[in-house]
Amino acid sequence: MLLTENIDVNTVAEVVQVDPNALDKFMKELPDHLLIFGVRVILCLLVFWVGGRIISLLRKIVRKAMEKSKLDPGASSFIDSFLKAVLYVILIFLILTSFGVNAASLAAILGSAGVAIGLAIQGSLANFAGGVLILLLKPFVIGDYIEESAHGHAGVVTKIQVFYTYLRTLEGREVVIPNGQLSNNSLVNFKGNHTAGCLIPVGVSYDTDLKMAREVLIGAIEENPYVLKEKGYSVNVKEFADSAIVFTVFCHFRVESYYMAKTSLLIGIKEAFDQEGITIPFTQIDLQIKRDMV
Repeated sequence: MLLTENIDVNTVAEVVQVDPNALDKFMKELPDHLLIFGVRVILCLLVFWVGGRIISLLRKIVRKAMEKSKLDPGASSFIDSFLKAVLYVILIFLILTSFGVNAASLAAILGSAGVAIGLAIQGSLANFAGGVLILLLKPFVIGDYIEESAHGHAGVVTKIQVFYTYLRTLEGREVVIPNGQLSNNSLVNFKGNHTAGCLIPVGVSYDTDLKMAREVLIGAIEENPYVLKEKGYSVNVKEFADSAIVFTVFCHFRVESYYMAKTSLLIGIKEAFDQEGITIPFTQIDLQIKRDMV
C-alpha cells in the first residue's frame, strides 16, 4: 500500500527559492571580508613579533638572574631553551584564542592529539628526560672533556640544551648528541683536568735484549715533547705473545693534543728502534710437514 500526502507546491517553492541577488551581494561583500581577513593576519603577525620581542626580553632577564645566582652553565642553557619553547607555545595559544579560535575547542584538540603526539615524539621525550637527568645528576658540565661509548664521540661540552648536548671535538667539529643517548650509555669524563692517559703496546722479537729495549722506550718517552713527565710514566713487559715479546708504554698527554702526541710518540719509538736495530716483528706461523715413511 502506498501512502501519499498532499504537498503544498508553493511551500516547497518558497523553501528552495534562491535569492537571485545573493551572488551579487557576495561579490560586493567579498572585498570587505578580504580586508578584514588581511587586517587580522597582519595583526596576528604584529602580535607575534611583539610577543617574540617580549619573550627575548624575559629570557634576557632570566639569564642575568641565573648568572648572578652562579647557576651551573648547563642548567642555565637548559632552562633558557625550555623557557623559550614554553613561552612561544603560550604566545601562539593566546593569538589563536584572541582572533576567534574557541579556547575550549583548541584545548580539546590539543588533549585528543596529546597521545598521538606523545607516541610520535617518544625519542624527543626521552631526550628531554635525559636532559633533566643530566642537569640533576651532573655526570658532566659545560667545559668538561667527555667521551661517550655509543659511537665513540669525544670533545669538550659547549652547550647542554633541552634535547641535545653539543661537543667540540679536537678537530674543531661540533657534534650534536641526543641527551637520551648520553643518559642511557656509559661515558668517560676527564673532569676538566684536560689530561688523558695513553697505553701503547709495543712488540719486539724474541732475540731482542729486553733491558736495552726498555731503555730505548724510556728514552723515546723522555725525548717526546708532548709527554707530561710530571704525571709519571712506565714501561713494562706485558706478555710473551706468539710472535713477539710485548711491552706496554703508559704516559699522559694533554687532551687537546692527544692524537698528535700519540702519533709523535709512535714515530719516535719506531725511529729509536731502527737506530738500535730492534725489530718489531709481524705475525709468523711455522708450518711443519711430516711425510709418512714407506
